[in-house]
Amino acid sequence: MPVMPADPDESLREELEQVSSLLSHKIRLGICVLLSRHTALSFSRLKELLEETDGSLGAQLRKLEEEGFISVNKEFVQRKPVSWYSLTETGRKGLLRHFNAISRLLHR
Repeated sequence: MPVMPADPDESLREELEQVSSLLSHKIRLGICVLLSRHTALSFSRLKELLEETDGSLGAQLRKLEEEGFISVNKEFVQRKPVSWYSLTETGRKGLLRHFNAISRLLHR
């Protein structure tokens, strides 16, 4: 009995499941891409680069931190608090997995 080829729609669904819902938000994706290019960036630098409000950026950073994609180091510089954000290994792998899934979808 011949083997039936895999259902292309099922294959598509499997590929779509590899696309991260966490990184589907453009600000969270932007944060991860920026942090992948730097050791760490401050909150104020991320805010400037992404042109986001404090509240919006803070909420997106918190979500990424809760999911283990980024870490934060807080310190004082000239008596002012500064939060430094870095991409974790989990974040790097998640970002790569996200881009690979999109790439496979585009090359179908």
